[in-house]
Amino acid sequence: QVQLVESGGGLVQPGGSLRLSCAASGNIVSIYTMGWNRQAPGKQRELVAVITSGGSTNYADSVKGRFTISRDNAKNTVYLQMNSLKPEDTAVYYCNAVVVTISQFTPRDYWGQGTQVTVSS
Repeated sequence: QVQLVESGGGLVQPGGSLRLSCAASGNIVSIYTMGWNRQAPGKQRELVAVITSGGSTNYADSVKGRFTISRDNAKNTVYLQMNSLKPEDTAVYYCNAVVVTISQFTPRDYWGQGTQVTVSS
């Protein structure tokens, strides 16, 4: 019913920047929070950043001051601007969105398929 498609990952040198995008599509009535999470090899998935429908944001301590989450409600899209990237930022990045659809009356959490970000020289 709802698809989340991420884009923008890739290989970047330490200190570089990347911008991830995640577009939600389907029978969407409204989207509440949208977020970015990541999972590095051998580690658990962790929250990177989250943004509410009103624009309030929250970040993991490890990315504060370097990453910026934003969203375009008209396009059902969330972005993650990543600056000053470090090798420890290497991971698969997943977006998620809490969505109400025309066939469900309660919000449900949907996830994208993930996009690889590799920070290496």
